[in-house]
Amino acid sequence: MNSKLILGLVLLSCIFAHGQSDKEQIDQLLDAWHLAAAKADYEGYFSKMTADGVFLGTDATENWQNQEFRAFSKPYFDRGRAWSFTAVERNIYVSETGTFAWFDELLDTQMKLCRGSGVLKKENGQWKIAHYVLSIAVPNDNVGELIELKKEKDSLLLLQLQKK
Repeated sequence: MNSKLILGLVLLSCIFAHGQSDKEQIDQLLDAWHLAAAKADYEGYFSKMTADGVFLGTDATENWQNQEFRAFSKPYFDRGRAWSFTAVERNIYVSETGTFAWFDELLDTQMKLCRGSGVLKKENGQWKIAHYVLSIAVPNDNVGELIELKKEKDSLLLLQLQKK
């Protein structure tokens, strides 16, 4: 084999060996996204989402398309601190094509334990959050109390939704 070809192959393998895996890139992206909210870095936060990104909040009415979510969030970022979520557990899955991924994470938040999950797309070689779902983690032993607590509001919302 040609020595230049061997040298080229060795260099390429070194480059790939030192490159980050998609899972590592996604893990860092999600940590940076959460940190941007905690530091009230509005542009840093939204730059990590796709232009058509969606954020589903803990309230049943919170289905935020990107521009709506930006408008809703702006006052929180303007006051100097939006929200603080720290992942304590995270699972990341990447498609065989390497063009989309999905994840779930358990979060330490001001609402205590929450669950985040979502979908990411690779755009121009960069991972972006396309869809995020935040939910409050409720212990099974407390579900009955929670149902009782939210029963009235849920019933009213269901009536409104059924009229649509």
